[in-house]
Amino acid sequence: MDRIDAMATLIAAIDGGSLSAASRALGTPLATVSRKVSELEAHLRTQLVIRTSRRLELTEAGRAYVAAARRILADLDDAERQAAGEYTAPRGHLTITAPIMFGRLHVAPTLLDFLGSHTEITARLVLVDHVVNLIEEHVDVALRIGRLEDSAMRAIRLGEVRWVSCASPGYLASRGEPEDLEALNQHDCVMFEGQHAAQSWSFGAGEAARSVAIRPRLAVNTADAAIAAAIAGAGITRVLSYQIAEALTDGRLRLILRRFEPEPLPVHLLHGAAALLPLKLRAFLDFAAPRLRARLKDAAV
Repeated sequence: MDRIDAMATLIAAIDGGSLSAASRALGTPLATVSRKVSELEAHLRTQLVIRTSRRLELTEAGRAYVAAARRILADLDDAERQAAGEYTAPRGHLTITAPIMFGRLHVAPTLLDFLGSHTEITARLVLVDHVVNLIEEHVDVALRIGRLEDSAMRAIRLGEVRWVSCASPGYLASRGEPEDLEALNQHDCVMFEGQHAAQSWSFGAGEAARSVAIRPRLAVNTADAAIAAAIAGAGITRVLSYQIAEALTDGRLRLILRRFEPEPLPVHLLHGAAALLPLKLRAFLDFAAPRLRARLKDAAV
């Protein structure tokens, strides 16, 4: 039995939720995947997974073994990258993740410029509006908006953004501008469901923090759609400041309720805390960090 191969097969099954998912991900027959997991359990003389009708569940021994297997495979991958020269020249593959709209507006252009000057590096950009586990998803760099949890990761601060309320000049001319939070329930609102509860918005910070009930005339699941609806005059929306910098500059939107804004949110680049970073990662961090700082500064409102 190839234990390294068996470890990788088990992890693929756990990450995919089933032996069938591992079979598809690895391009290996289902019977082979099942045999490798069974052989690993027989070798260890313990049950690692519970096969239910819906998905695989790890036993207590399985959870400990999979955590150790992930570390072993990560160390092996690191050793292979060293042998391949990733620590002597900037080459290889990078995986980067960022929030969807920030990634589209700022990370993607920066990454394209980086690839243009580093011809031996390839990259994958994953844009999602949820937190990605860098280790489990094999991600090299993540751009994060918000307070960071304590972890073994290293963070490079880029700047900050904040939640803002806005509406089109046409809407405000016809309906008036709310002077306080209580007036919001008299206005049509465009709800971005991706970041807020369905019927309320949060304002202020600390002891002054409060949740305000709103009347969502329209609910959408992307910031782009919320901003477009607000520009069209559908009502007041609440998004992150960088997302409407251009619309504020050209007058399509106006900020309102500014004295009620919460504290700014920090923006960081997050990466692993290895003692020796591959040159491909160091090159990207050195290239991207100052450019993203400049972009955030330009997008400040």
